[in-house]
Amino acid sequence: MTETMPVLDTDLSGLTVQDWHEGLDRIGDEHGYYERLGPEHAALFIDAGPRLLVTFETRDAIRRTPRALPRGFDAVARSGWSLLALISDGDGLFRAPRVWGYVDRLVDEGFFEDFERVLFYGHHAGGYAAAAYSVAAPGARVLALRPLATLDPEIAGWDRRHLGSRRLDFTSRYGYAPDMVDAASHVTILHDPHHAADAIHAALFRRSNVTSLRAAHAGTRLEQILDQAGAIAPLLDLAMEDRLDRTAFARLWRARRNNAAYLRGLMRQLESANRPEQLARLCRHGLTTPEAQQFARKLEALSAPARPASAAISRVG
Repeated sequence: MTETMPVLDTDLSGLTVQDWHEGLDRIGDEHGYYERLGPEHAALFIDAGPRLLVTFETRDAIRRTPRALPRGFDAVARSGWSLLALISDGDGLFRAPRVWGYVDRLVDEGFFEDFERVLFYGHHAGGYAAAAYSVAAPGARVLALRPLATLDPEIAGWDRRHLGSRRLDFTSRYGYAPDMVDAASHVTILHDPHHAADAIHAALFRRSNVTSLRAAHAGTRLEQILDQAGAIAPLLDLAMEDRLDRTAFARLWRARRNNAAYLRGLMRQLESANRPEQLARLCRHGLTTPEAQQFARKLEALSAPARPASAAISRVG
């Protein structure tokens, strides 16, 4: 591995898809490699240090970031970690024989054995992939946000969110994620316990090496909220160091109190539940945030006296 940290100041934002792939290819040529794994997947390796971050991301999510670079680039620049970014042009589940074959090849070559520590990371479908493929690196750490356990209809037939992905094979190689984490050193799962589908998937991860952390009322925006709060980087650092426990997460999760996405989601939940007193308290707190104007309008509407119903006008035929 290289002894000096590569300078990764590339900006791939605003490019066509083809030019974006070519940009990643150039980065791979300079700092490691970039390999297409069939028409829908790719792998980018950055050789930078003795610790390895493995991420599972979608092309669209990456291209929405400010520089259109995989998430792990920040970890490379900040901590000098190496990065293996698995990229999907589609659903992010990475259920393709070319991907299985690529990971098998890494195992055969002893790739993961070259690193003193390995951390697998992913969100939702990527969280499924991070857990499922962690079996390739025994002793690795896993940080999975809202992970799916499987979409096999025999097990997860109740989950109606990803119907198109049920045709994929979840019963063969790297298939059932809760079984694939057996060899991991530690697995940390973050999810909203009030989001029923996510909570059921999280509950399927029952091994003794799994810690489940509750991010109440985050819903499907968990990664977005953590990103906006600047919490992803410290979460990755803590997970790599085996220091991500409930107390450490609680400290980071406090930042949600001033997060616009979190507060808007909680406001909608309280409105739907018809809890005006709690909603008013939330809006008063919202007045101290950058979204103050929105919460002020809602608070004013809550404080306005109810209008009497218009009297019905009878018409004699």
